[in-house]
Amino acid sequence: MKKFVLLSALALVACGTGSKKPVETPKDQLVHRLFGYAQNGQIAYGHQDDLVYGHNWVLTDWENDPLERSDVKDVTGKYPMVLGFDLGGIELGQAKNLDGVPFGLMRKAAQKHVERGGIVTFSWHPRNPLTGGDAWDVSSDQVVKSVLRDGEKSGEFKLWLRRAADFIESLGVPVIFRPWHENVGSWFWWGGKLCSAREYQELYRMTWLYFTKDRGLTDILWCYSPNGDCSPQAYMERYPGDEFVDILGIDTYEYVGNGSVEEAGVRYMEELKGALTYLTALSYEHEKLMCLSETGLEGLPDPQWWTARLLPAMKDFPVSYVLTWRNAHDKPGHFYAAWKGFENEADMKAFAELENIILLKQ
Repeated sequence: MKKFVLLSALALVACGTGSKKPVETPKDQLVHRLFGYAQNGQIAYGHQDDLVYGHNWVLTDWENDPLERSDVKDVTGKYPMVLGFDLGGIELGQAKNLDGVPFGLMRKAAQKHVERGGIVTFSWHPRNPLTGGDAWDVSSDQVVKSVLRDGEKSGEFKLWLRRAADFIESLGVPVIFRPWHENVGSWFWWGGKLCSAREYQELYRMTWLYFTKDRGLTDILWCYSPNGDCSPQAYMERYPGDEFVDILGIDTYEYVGNGSVEEAGVRYMEELKGALTYLTALSYEHEKLMCLSETGLEGLPDPQWWTARLLPAMKDFPVSYVLTWRNAHDKPGHFYAAWKGFENEADMKAFAELENIILLKQ
């Protein structure tokens, strides 16, 4: 109970309201809402790309669609409270993101979801500005350096920032923005072995400064989310600073590999509990929200993954929301939420019906 009292106090600090001034801005309201979940021992559930496609369907005539379909809703009777999208491709001025979602549809879905009472979060997997490859092109360790001040790609990168900011501004709703994620690992061009800690911090701060100071986009909650298989020291080594972060997140997935599903589940729970333990301490120390920004088990081969793995691993921590990854319509085995007709759908339904798991009723 003590930790929830502390969280309530931190909510006022984070909102900048004090005890006499009411919550005012959309960002303040969203911060207060997320702290409220944590304070009450509740966790909002989120799903990536939920309203725009699912395991065996995809929107086509989206301009005329009411956006009422959802794999999560088909199974649980409710929409996910948090809806995730990715901006990869916006930097090039493309019409669709890296997973084929039209940005016009993304805008409509985000606005509709907030109108219904939901929360929206955005990640960003931009192309490699130095090599022309994708976000996973790690063939050069000079990419971050090239986009920083006076770098050879700095001018082009400023255009990329402008395009991303233009899109978020066009939404007209408060959002959680999670750029440069999984930065301790080295599978993205901004990762641990691809740039120094100082260079990474400068990249994050430069993004924040452009959005916040140059563009005046102040209704964004900024989420810092390294990959979960790192130490607390590694987590904080690249931390850009309290001024630039509102939420401490972590991305942790379960991988079965060559072992058994049972063994994978045990590993996942141990890793997740360890990460959430130090994340809780850091959230108190830095007076920040915390979340499980990405997680999941591809294909959900564990029939009780939701109630016997995910829930026990996170329920004792002040996690404001958890987001599982997408259900690809063009890759049959690439899904992270149950869908209608899936053999293990009952467990996700049971998870969604728990008192402390928050979905969006409609």
